[in-house]
Amino acid sequence: MPSWLIRLATLARNWLKPNYEQFLSARQPLVWAIALMIGVGAAVLAILFREGIGLVQYVWIGFGGQHLYTVIKSIPWYHVFLGPTIGGLVVGVLLRQISTRRACAVADVIESRVLPSRRLTARDGFWSAVVTVISLGSGASAGREGPVVHLGATLASLLSEKFRLPEWCRRTLLASGVASAIAASFNAPIAGVLFAHEVILGHYAMRSFVPIVLASTAGGVVSRLWFGDDIAFSVPDYQITSYWEFPAFALLGVTAAFVAILFQFALFSADYIARKIEIPLFLRPVIGGAAVGVIGIYFPQVLGVGYDVTNLALHNQIPLFLMLVLIVLKTMATAITLASRFGGGVFSPALYLGALTGSAFGVIAAVPFPDLASSEGLYAMLGMGAVAGAVLGAPISTAMIVFELTGGYALSIALLLTVAVAQGVTQAIHGHSWFQWQLETRGLFLNEGPHRTLGQVKRVNDFMEPLADDAEPETYDPGTGVPPLRPFDTLETALRAFDKGGHSRLPVVDPEDEGRIIGWASHVQALHAFNRALVQLSEEEHR
Repeated sequence: MPSWLIRLATLARNWLKPNYEQFLSARQPLVWAIALMIGVGAAVLAILFREGIGLVQYVWIGFGGQHLYTVIKSIPWYHVFLGPTIGGLVVGVLLRQISTRRACAVADVIESRVLPSRRLTARDGFWSAVVTVISLGSGASAGREGPVVHLGATLASLLSEKFRLPEWCRRTLLASGVASAIAASFNAPIAGVLFAHEVILGHYAMRSFVPIVLASTAGGVVSRLWFGDDIAFSVPDYQITSYWEFPAFALLGVTAAFVAILFQFALFSADYIARKIEIPLFLRPVIGGAAVGVIGIYFPQVLGVGYDVTNLALHNQIPLFLMLVLIVLKTMATAITLASRFGGGVFSPALYLGALTGSAFGVIAAVPFPDLASSEGLYAMLGMGAVAGAVLGAPISTAMIVFELTGGYALSIALLLTVAVAQGVTQAIHGHSWFQWQLETRGLFLNEGPHRTLGQVKRVNDFMEPLADDAEPETYDPGTGVPPLRPFDTLETALRAFDKGGHSRLPVVDPEDEGRIIGWASHVQALHAFNRALVQLSEEEHR
């Protein structure tokens, strides 16, 4: 063999070998294969979930399709009232029997990604799905995406534990399950990929991109094999009449931001009030279902997921005054539904509110400038993306979801502007997405950066030096004035204790016998553990 060819082969081997070895050491071929399995499995679960909602709905009104309002407006009033009321009774009994306070959703998946100790169990995934199927099938005003996301993530969590994968693999596969669930539920595989990165992982990394795309693609293919290629909404003919309308699109973004903020405050306030009322758990969904049922008697448009009413808004088939009323009533009905412990999510209601907000804005904007105004359908689609993006804190994936749900890619520039303005105004005034707000009530402040999260996730037992088995027993004397630490205290608590007293070392006591020292924690070890965790997180986000 010629010497130049040998040198070339040596150079190629030296160049390729490190990359290939790193690829194998990260177990990426296995992760890709598992992601594909998760994609198919999560899609099947999403299909079963959606068909289950239709089955319960069929028992209620004899119709299992998505166009609930079309059927329910013609049935007797007492039938409308009994649907969410009886559904609430079944949900309440289930919640009491399975000993849980609520159905799980997207916030629980994010919490599991942040806290390795918070695993998603098959039991919680199954019962959350059952509770939500009954809730939405009986007319509760909520969305179906939250529990579907949780279901897909639960499958991913179970498989990653079975194969005993590293922590970064678990987080990537968790996002893969979410991507497949979104793709299968909404027939939106690109949006599934973006949602998994933007909302669940909180970053974009090349190492995570491939498995997430594989899962989302599998979910989209399986969903289309079952439901066909139909998009979720019927898109009307639209066009941007004039570039002079772009100030109006920006103003719509401001309006959408206020709607999104008020929607979130309504959800939080209703939940806060419900927690203050002392009644048996099983009665909460009954009372909430009755309240939603009363609203549904007079305004059946608020019941269920609401895709058919969203379609009417897209086609400008709802009078202006009624649209304004429905914005208020849908907000109330969704807040009551979720505060009453029905299962469901907020994405579909956010799309609903956005479509009504945009359509109403389009009607009003056309009055002073009739020659410049585009169709109300265009404004409705822009409003959908703006409100939903601001509520979820996911402007990029939400814009893509609107593209894929409506098939309206030609509105891209206007949609991105409206979504960006809505997101910016929401952050300036409120500073939170709905998921961030939920997590803050659990003590997780993700919007303050990874350092704050790591301070809450890491524990003293991660860096303490336990006493040797043959060491002399040591006792803790409170009279010394040295504060003790406990094994499950957070790193943040430990660092504050070191800083406050100027101690270089603190005793770690037995939680069950605080007079017995079981180890020692040093300030240097705590800082080293903190820095190491930050470096590992940075590496994961950039590989």
